[in-house]
Amino acid sequence: MTQMTFGPAFTEEGILFRLWAPLHESVSLTIEGADPRQMQAVGGGWHHYTVADASVGTRYRFALPDGLEIPDPASRFQPQDVHGPSEVVDLSFCRWKTSDWTGRPWEEMVIYEMHIGCFTPEGTFKAAIERLDHLQALGVTALQIMPLSEFPGRYSWGYDGVLPYAPDSSYGRPEDFMALVDAAHQRGISVFLDVVYNHFGPDGNYIPSYAPLFTDHHKTPWGNGINYDGDGSEMIREFIIENAIYWITEFRLDGFRFDAVHAIKDDSAEHLLHALARRVRDAAGDRHVHLIVENEENDSDLLTRGENGEVKLFTAQWNDDVHHVLHITATGETFGYYADYAGDAGKLGRALAEGFVFQGEHMPYRGANRGRPSGHLPPTAFISFIQNHDQIGNRALGDRVLASSPADVVKAVAAIYLLAPEIPMLFMGEEWGAREPFPFFCDFDEDLNEKVRKGRREELSRLPGFDADDLLDPTAPSTFAAAKLDWSKLASSEVLDFYRTLLDLRHRRIVPLLKGAGTGNAVYRSAGSALAVDWTLAQNRRLHLHANVGAEVAPPVSQQDDGETIFRLGGSDGGNLSPWTVMWSIGEV
Repeated sequence: MTQMTFGPAFTEEGILFRLWAPLHESVSLTIEGADPRQMQAVGGGWHHYTVADASVGTRYRFALPDGLEIPDPASRFQPQDVHGPSEVVDLSFCRWKTSDWTGRPWEEMVIYEMHIGCFTPEGTFKAAIERLDHLQALGVTALQIMPLSEFPGRYSWGYDGVLPYAPDSSYGRPEDFMALVDAAHQRGISVFLDVVYNHFGPDGNYIPSYAPLFTDHHKTPWGNGINYDGDGSEMIREFIIENAIYWITEFRLDGFRFDAVHAIKDDSAEHLLHALARRVRDAAGDRHVHLIVENEENDSDLLTRGENGEVKLFTAQWNDDVHHVLHITATGETFGYYADYAGDAGKLGRALAEGFVFQGEHMPYRGANRGRPSGHLPPTAFISFIQNHDQIGNRALGDRVLASSPADVVKAVAAIYLLAPEIPMLFMGEEWGAREPFPFFCDFDEDLNEKVRKGRREELSRLPGFDADDLLDPTAPSTFAAAKLDWSKLASSEVLDFYRTLLDLRHRRIVPLLKGAGTGNAVYRSAGSALAVDWTLAQNRRLHLHANVGAEVAPPVSQQDDGETIFRLGGSDGGNLSPWTVMWSIGEV
């Protein structure tokens, strides 16, 4: 903690409390059970005070000149939620059982997205540990945990966090999160954290009352942008970059998923995203650390590789385009943005072979061009999925519509994305065909709750599967409770064995061909619902997909591959491909 600029620091004289509050000349420190103490202004907007008799467990606040009491913006733990006091913790006491863990190479990743509050009935870090053996047996090699930063209320998706250094107290203590990371590493599972650096939540964010957190120079969907390039921005940037370094060094995380990076506006000489990626990798040293972006603009420049294929900035991007074409294939839905991905299997072929479907072309739903060329990137620069929190939760009922599709359809789309050379990501419960919904939920005061209800009806009405008349109340406890996984259904699942078989095959036959696979070496052909894709991978091997992603018999679009067939679902009918046929083979280039 002494190496961090923000938050309490342990010194020989006691605990040093620090607050950067450049908008005020004086600030007081309030320790629970003691009188307020005037902090010392030490220059640059900083206020310090060392307390000799403070210790681990001490609870404290800062008081501004107008009497407003605030938590530490770099609080490590908030036992009484966002408006309560901060608590001093010392994470150096953690005794790691996996102190020699250095992570896993990117090509080995099979990612599992989870929400801690809904992953188990208890909804805690400790309870999640008890389910790790299941994930290890499934073939998962990385957890991607939805945002943990302290948020207001009893439940939230996590994207309304306001104290980015403090894991939310509803899930347990920071030490409990460290135990979860350690337990995952014991099983060979990496841990990524979803972080939100594009906005702060609307309740409990006190920073604007004492520091220039926002700027009207940039606008985002949540209002004024975070001040990453204006007056006072140097310390705002440091607050965010150190937050990422904090998670990597103190909690030994293996990387991040950065939420909506297209909404991070910065005109600095070095964009925040570039500085963040550079410093996080420096802090990680020789460990494998992987950085994932969500980017609505499909800006492939963030995924640039070096001459030898090494990652320069960000490792990969969530590829919504693959989801959209597979979702249409399985469900037939063409409402909203799905309409731009409908048609023959060619769009699926392009997504699998080149990454993005839209690489600068006009997208009717957006009314503008979208994306940049991506065919020059390796397939591992893209993360594929058929479920995630957004695509489920931004439906009126939060329903997993794909899970309700016919079994042969579900198996076909799973066999495509789990064996393709892109990095696959499952959403919690998908592996056993969970039907529990994952609707949006949050817990503010009544005024904000009503604004959320209204906003969901108005702003999301254009999204697929969103009907305002059927909208669940996102603030109701029942909405949150409905999203919790029902683990009792695991034992009766017929889908689970299929997923295990696919992931075992992936680890044995596909993963060894991904390291050093090169870039821009994929081609696709399609006609109607028939599709063929070829990837040139490592070891002079060619991976071939031959599929019919439709409900009718279809003529093939290429000759049967002469390589070794490693997987077959469906087959041929008089030389044609039967409905929902998926065949994978490996041959010589």
